[in-house]
Amino acid sequence: MRIVTERLELRRYRDSDFKFLVAMTADPEMMKFIGNGETRDKDGALRFLYWIYQGYKEHPGTGLLLIERKSDGQPIGHAGIVPQKVDGIEEWEIGYWIARDWWSQGYATEAAHALRDYSFGHLRKDRLISLIHPDNKASQRVAEKSGMTLEKNSLVSGKVACVYAIQKEESL
Repeated sequence: MRIVTERLELRRYRDSDFKFLVAMTADPEMMKFIGNGETRDKDGALRFLYWIYQGYKEHPGTGLLLIERKSDGQPIGHAGIVPQKVDGIEEWEIGYWIARDWWSQGYATEAAHALRDYSFGHLRKDRLISLIHPDNKASQRVAEKSGMTLEKNSLVSGKVACVYAIQKEESL
């Protein structure tokens, strides 16, 4: 699976990307709005990478993809389409993480737009969500720029998350 935009290439993770994943998940600023808000050590990052690989097997055509800048091949984050359960309902989430050195350059929005279009076109999904920490205003803006609207707040894995959503017909 490979998605190309004007400035970015999104591709599946490889073992050689592990060093970047470790650095990203060890950054407290990066992780404060993700999961339980805690950083991951090398073992935690390895378990996360195995989870990513497992997702590729269980749901072909989806999963978290490494984001590289086309201009220089620099990894800058990851984004993808991942299954989630919200209020007992199976959903498909657009998720995006951009490493701190590349914040505020429009990369998350560019990746989210590409994933939205890929999901509605290639994967034929009818609805997408993004689960966002209530204090993560930057990610909320990315969701809104991608056509999503705040639908509700829900408990996801014991934490409150803003559920942003878009229906396929809203993206046309």
